[in-house]
Amino acid sequence: MEKVYTIKEVREQVKAWKKEGLSVGLVPTMGYLHEGHASLIQKAVEQNDKVVVSVFLNPTQFGPTEDLEAYPRDFEADCKLCESIGAALVFHPEPSEMYASDFCTWVDMDVLSKTLCGKSRPIHFRGVCTVVSKLFNIVTPNRAYFGQKDAQQLAIIRRMVRDLNMDIEIVGCPIVREEDGLAKSSRNTYLNEEERKAALILSKSVALGKKMVADGETSAAVVKEAMIKKIESEPMAKIDYVEAVDGLSMQPVEEIKAPALVAMAVYIGKTRLIDNFIVEE
Repeated sequence: MEKVYTIKEVREQVKAWKKEGLSVGLVPTMGYLHEGHASLIQKAVEQNDKVVVSVFLNPTQFGPTEDLEAYPRDFEADCKLCESIGAALVFHPEPSEMYASDFCTWVDMDVLSKTLCGKSRPIHFRGVCTVVSKLFNIVTPNRAYFGQKDAQQLAIIRRMVRDLNMDIEIVGCPIVREEDGLAKSSRNTYLNEEERKAALILSKSVALGKKMVADGETSAAVVKEAMIKKIESEPMAKIDYVEAVDGLSMQPVEEIKAPALVAMAVYIGKTRLIDNFIVEE
């Protein structure tokens, strides 16, 4: 496995692969990789001849009060994981490699980015769309892989690819959970022992909502109320949002039917965690 740090190096390698007729998969990450990322890389390795993993902590998707400086980093461990699964190349640029000092071009999306996480993190998805577009232009992959835990991000990237006629297949992969149900996240490392236990309230409320829908409940208000009540039973939890939205447009719905997304963001102490479930046909 090769590690590269410049756009030029990635482009040269990918061009050489494509000359040989090889397919290329891309897994964009911010580093500090866990089993959730591993599942994306695994899927990419299964479906492509060569896999590029980008490890780039993108500064443009963090607001001024958010946790960019505190975000965990371990590039050596990231590389070991990538190599063990079969990635061919890790791209680890500095911010200055990705953004010139006078950078002023953005990919911004309306509608889908105004709800859920976009409401409480107003610049977040502009940063995500811009960096993902840049990675798509640099790597020119056949397929790119994103986790379902970030369901709004996945929907936004799918729409961006459609709207901008990008010739890339977007592959969504299921949420990977700890044995006790907590969704895998790099931010879980911020939790102390007590907070870690309290964080289980997210997956418990997801399980509750999922069961209600499976049992035939279609009212978004009823499902949300039950999930909110469940979360509020945990004293350490502070709700950012619990919403039911259309899975394609990310707009609120009154009736939960496919394709719907029921998503939440909850603070446990100072750590903001997300979880969700999808209602499919």
